[in-house]
Amino acid sequence: MPKMKTHKGAKKRFTKTAKGKYKRKKTKRNHLLTKKSGKKKQQLRKNAVVAKSDEQKLDELLPYE
Repeated sequence: MPKMKTHKGAKKRFTKTAKGKYKRKKTKRNHLLTKKSGKKKQQLRKNAVVAKSDEQKLDELLPYE
């Protein structure tokens, strides 16, 4: 059976933690930042954890991570 390929788009966006969860960046931090409050932009800087329901799909996209 051939090796599975890693999904390169997913590899650039998600990292696996030591406990096997996936970290991701938060959205809405690319443009139109002048209308967002400083508190909102500060909250968007932090990483988020991927939902439990999406972890199985990421396991398929990132088989060797």
